Parts: sequence; C-alpha cells; structure tokens
Amino acid sequence: MSSQLKATIWLIMTTALTCGFLHHLFPPAVLNFERLHIFLFNLCSGGTLLIHFTENRGELSLSGRLFLLLSLTFAFCAFMHWYRPTLVIPLLLAVIIERVRIAHFGSCLPKKLFQRREPTAAKFHQAALLCLSLGLVISSLAILNGEFGHWLTLEKLRLDTFFLGFSFPISLISMSAIFALMQPHAEPRTGFYKSLSFWLINLGVIIFFLFILAEWFLPQVAIATTLFFTVLLVLYLYWREGIRLQEKAFLTSGIVFLVVTSITGILYILLAFSPTYDPAKTLPLLRLHAFTALYGWNLSGLVVISRRGDFPIRLHSRWVILLHWFTVLILCPLGYYSPPVAVLAVLCYGWLLAILLFNDGRVDDGVVAADDRILHGGRG
Repeated sequence: MSSQLKATIWLIMTTALTCGFLHHLFPPAVLNFERLHIFLFNLCSGGTLLIHFTENRGELSLSGRLFLLLSLTFAFCAFMHWYRPTLVIPLLLAVIIERVRIAHFGSCLPKKLFQRREPTAAKFHQAALLCLSLGLVISSLAILNGEFGHWLTLEKLRLDTFFLGFSFPISLISMSAIFALMQPHAEPRTGFYKSLSFWLINLGVIIFFLFILAEWFLPQVAIATTLFFTVLLVLYLYWREGIRLQEKAFLTSGIVFLVVTSITGILYILLAFSPTYDPAKTLPLLRLHAFTALYGWNLSGLVVISRRGDFPIRLHSRWVILLHWFTVLILCPLGYYSPPVAVLAVLCYGWLLAILLFNDGRVDDGVVAADDRILHGGRG
C-alpha cells in the first residue's frame, strides 16, 4: 500500500474516532456526528481497503478512488441530512463493488459460496463484497422509505440502523484473513467446522438483523448466543490451526475483541427488553460495545489486510496489542464522558494507527523471535 493511501486512511480513521467525541463540543440536537463517526470508519476506510485488498495492486485503482470519493460524499450528505443525493450515491457505490467482485471471482452470481471445494477464506471474501453492495442498496431503499415514501413504519427501519450493514462486510473480510492463515491441510472434521462457521456467521447475522427490525426479544437472544458460540469456535480453530506468523497475534487479539463485543451485545439486549430499562443507564455498555466492535475487532482485520505482503513488521506485537486494548477498552469509553480523556484517546489511537500503518517491513529477527515466544507459545 502506498504511503499516500496509508496517510489518507490514517486521516479518515482518526477523524472517525474524533467525531465520536464531538458531542463534547456540539450538542447532538444541534449537530449529531454519530453518522460520520460510523460511516468514515466502516464505509469510507473499510470499503476502500476492501477494494484495495481485492484488486491487490500497489496503488489504489480508479475504482478504489471513485469509491473513496463517493463514500465520503455520501457520509457528508447523510450527516447534513441532504437525503436526495443519498438516494443515488449508494447505488453507484454498489455498482463499483459489484464490478470489483465480478472481476475477482469471475461470476455475477455468487455460485462459489455454495461449492464445497471453495476455500472458506475465499467464501468470506466474496461474502464481504456482496454484503457491502447489498447493504448500500438497502440503505438507499431505507432512506427512500423513511424520508420520502413512508410505506413501512417499523421503528428500526431507518438509516441509523444500517450502521450495522456497513460494519458487517469489515467483519467478513477480517474472517477471511483469519481463515486464510489456517493450515491448508486440515482433517475432515476441521473442514466441517470451518464451513459451519461460515454459514452460522452469515445466516446468523442476517436473521439477527431481521429480528432487530421486528424487535423480537427471545429470537434476538437466541441468535446472539449462537453467534457468540460461533465466535468461540473460530477462536478455537484459529488458535489450533493458525499458521505461526506475526499476523496471528493481531488477529487473535481481534477475535478476543469480538468475544467481548458478543458478550456486551447479549447483555445490552437483555437490559433493553427488561421492565426497568433506562437508556441513560445502559449507554456506557452500548458505548463499550460499539468501541470494541469498530476500533477493536474491525480495526484488527483492516490492519492485517492493509499490510498484506509487509509482515513481519518491525514492532513489538505485545506492546502494540496492549496499547490497542488500553485505548479501546479504557480510554475510548471513558472519553465519551470526559473531554480530557477523549483527547488522550484520540492521541493514543492516532499513535497506534501510525505504528500499525507506517512501521516498515524490514523486520528485526530478535523482535519477531520475542513476539513468537510471548504470543505464539501454544500450538499454531
């Protein structure tokens, strides 16, 4: 990845987190930066990196540049509540994604998702692209219904709910990176577990999203619990079958972030449907859930796909991962309530991103050996 693209991604991602704390300066009733906070990270940065990873070029292609420009425009228009442009821009973005997907996988129909011989990593990769294009189309339809047509009156059927739709493709490409770094010659039972994980994650999230729209309590709990155990299965498979590379440390840390995200998500559902539900009291849990999902789990995967071919990188994985956890689990949730801590969170996050994006690949063998003893002491 070029230095210019790294600098662009660093700026967008740092701006995304900063927007998450701007309620300290601007009351949400005046300017609500929540949409920018989510869109800049998931759609603009994540979508652009997904295209760059799929095309596997040194420089960002014309498709990637168009996607980045249009996604930034879409994020700004959604933030400003200029809804007419947001009806068209997602459709253009979906066309770009589909062109990239078809060029890479060679078929308009995603037939390879159903082929047993297709590697699980490739299935997750194609599913990530397909999910992003579908999410963009559905977001346009949600805006059309919510702002103009008013045909359906579901409480959750609005643009803000589709923040989830832009996060899921990043989760899927992170899963693709995880399964790509597993042993290629696994026993038949392991192959079954890999395929099971793919379908449980994809179908589980789709069904879970439908239950959110319908506001059904028990089905949400059941699906969220199923997804939690599926994440544990992925963690087990990766710890057992993962190839001993520096990337394994970051991706393992990312899966643990996802475990935390799953637990906080289940807890939030239980509290949200309880008779004594108070949004103000559950907000800290919701903020913790959002920060661990975006800047913990999703960031781990995006860093690995953005530095493909650069690993091993000259850095001490243990200290970088500790900085990551301290920033996401401590500073970010506290910064939501304290302006000074918010400033510290952005500074630490920017520093972390700079390390992960710009540290070169001329690795020190002693650094890698130390990281291997600390982080890969178990079975690869």
